[in-house]
Amino acid sequence: MLEKFTPNQRLLVAVALSFVFFIGYTTIFPPQAPNSDNNITEVSAAQEVAVKPTATTAVSMEAKTSSISDIKTVTTDTLTTISAKEFTLKIDTLGRVGSVILSNAKHNGKDGKLSELIASSGAKPLQIRFADEALNVAASKTPYTTNISNITLGENGKSTVVLSQNLPELTVTKTITFYADGHYDAKISLSKEKRYSLYLGQHPEIIEQMMTVVGGMVYSGDNLTTIFEDGDVEGRSIFSDVHLVSAFDQYYATLFYGFDKATQVTVERDMNSNPVTYLEGGQNFTFNGYIGPKEYKTLESINPVLVNAIEFGWFTFVATPIFKVLMWLHGLLGNWGWAIIGLTILIRIFLYPLTHKGMVSMQKIKDIAPRIKEVQEKYKGDPARMNAAVMEMYKKHGANPLGGCLPLILQIPVFFAIYRVLLNAVELQGAPWLLWVTDLSRMDPYYILPILMGATMYYQQKITPSNFTDPLQEKIFKFLPVIFTFFFFTFPAGLVLYWFVNNLFSIAQQYLVNKQFEAARAVRHEAHLAEKHHEKD
Repeated sequence: MLEKFTPNQRLLVAVALSFVFFIGYTTIFPPQAPNSDNNITEVSAAQEVAVKPTATTAVSMEAKTSSISDIKTVTTDTLTTISAKEFTLKIDTLGRVGSVILSNAKHNGKDGKLSELIASSGAKPLQIRFADEALNVAASKTPYTTNISNITLGENGKSTVVLSQNLPELTVTKTITFYADGHYDAKISLSKEKRYSLYLGQHPEIIEQMMTVVGGMVYSGDNLTTIFEDGDVEGRSIFSDVHLVSAFDQYYATLFYGFDKATQVTVERDMNSNPVTYLEGGQNFTFNGYIGPKEYKTLESINPVLVNAIEFGWFTFVATPIFKVLMWLHGLLGNWGWAIIGLTILIRIFLYPLTHKGMVSMQKIKDIAPRIKEVQEKYKGDPARMNAAVMEMYKKHGANPLGGCLPLILQIPVFFAIYRVLLNAVELQGAPWLLWVTDLSRMDPYYILPILMGATMYYQQKITPSNFTDPLQEKIFKFLPVIFTFFFFTFPAGLVLYWFVNNLFSIAQQYLVNKQFEAARAVRHEAHLAEKHHEKD
């Protein structure tokens, strides 16, 4: 049926498909708003209670393992504080990571406050839940002790904290070595065998999520990634042979890794259908953890398996190599803005055969459009004969009816992969480009890039071959640059920069193709005049 479409109809189809990818995604999968009730904690197998640092008992609780919703409000005090250049981490009196605050201002939220990576509600990292309910009640009332209350880590420093909890007939010891890059080595030891679960904790709630996946991830087996998106978790999922578990948002993650392959990992839903992840612990359980930004080089330097925590969605297989090229360009150029421009140039070179073929095909179809119309009028009462005649006309002139549409459709996975890379790359946070663009991860404060993008899109549209027969279609097409401009006002500046530079190359390529066809038409016209003149003679 595509042979019945005009060149502009095919272009509209491609634009519509782009809209499905870039805009429709947020309509179908809207981001989940953070839970505004900070007094509610949803933990499937962990109860939280008030604990005072000098008391061995606290408020009573009613423990029920059968209900996810039976959760208590908790307030705890700090037991140990670990300070490093990039973060301040606090361990609370229940032996959990109660707070991680990033020191670098580039991670600040829109309110200007330092980023807190531990969610205000839900399970905390290193939280233990015993299967023995009586033991669990005692554990919820008994504060840990520590061998050190304050630690300052140097740039490449590390330090070990020993946490102890004395329960009836059981002693729990957590030995944790913290490193300045945000990762830690941990060992949980019990004085005797008891069944328990160790919680990963919830993902941070720092910024408004824009068209990004937020939730939990399990990386297991033979490079199998399973995503549990907030608001979309059903039932309980159990995994083994797990390499990495993650609770993540757009830029940050809490990770567990380095545990034995036989360790059972469980992901289940809380009352909001968000993922809750925990591991089945042992009497002497060793593992590693990380809490911080999903920066590729940092994660790779800690352990190469951690780079799998950086997930770009449907087109990860395309986005990952694109991201590596972007990092390579940043290493050469020293600026993320120029790296984005360099990436755009490389991708345009790579896609040049496809885009050139599409533009040429549209020009050819434009040239023979009057003849096609004559054929359609001639055989309008016989659709089969009309289609055969139209296809014969295309074949005769070397015009492919799919040529103007298919190349554009084939480019969509590449464009969407770049979109995902630029939207999820924490490296762009606080990264400047030119004078007015001080943060490529946030919108252009003066709307200069979106306006330039819209203007170049309009000009590209103007020089692209057109043969509209429907006035309404033409009006809609002309309004697309305006619609895209307003839509891109809220996009990260890095993404708008890519689209703007891509438009510039599209304009240049379309200009060259137009000139080539104009020259060819001029030659044909001169030949035609010479032939007529010869006939007169």
